[in-house]
Amino acid sequence: MSKTPVPVEAVAHRILLIRGEKVMLDADLAELYGVPTKALNQAVKRNIERFPGDFMFQLSRLEKDGVVTSCDHLANLKFSRTLPFAFTEHGALMLGNVLKSERAIEASLLVVRTFVQLRQMLSTHKELAAKLEVLERKIGSHDQAIAGLIDAIRQLMTPPAQSKRPIGFVTSDTAGKEKK
Repeated sequence: MSKTPVPVEAVAHRILLIRGEKVMLDADLAELYGVPTKALNQAVKRNIERFPGDFMFQLSRLEKDGVVTSCDHLANLKFSRTLPFAFTEHGALMLGNVLKSERAIEASLLVVRTFVQLRQMLSTHKELAAKLEVLERKIGSHDQAIAGLIDAIRQLMTPPAQSKRPIGFVTSDTAGKEKK
């Protein structure tokens, strides 16, 4: 590859989620592998048997428009007449074998490492989400208990209702004045 290594983060930003798959587009892979996109696609067509549907697929016009809209670095695809190809992790690795250059091999290893790192981060996030869900359930039951305590305290704070009859020794004179 080049003398300055490409950071994993730079590759990770180019991995897109299309059709429920994490993929990289042919233009991004061509840039990483140091070849023109047209040359990359020609190499794929010459070796099409190495790229089954779970390794590579072509974007629809709608998918292409969505990618161009959401990814600034792919703005030049807007004017392309051909629909781009999307490569899964396995397809990107296979590209390194098909292109057979030193840079392509290094780039394919970098891409695979990036996919693996993303998968590890995703599993960490799933574990964290599960722990948060358990915590929310615990807190939910605590909320009900706290609400019950607050209701009991409010009941204790309200003064008891006064009886109409005064307490103590009352004469008929004072009892008549009290009723008025």
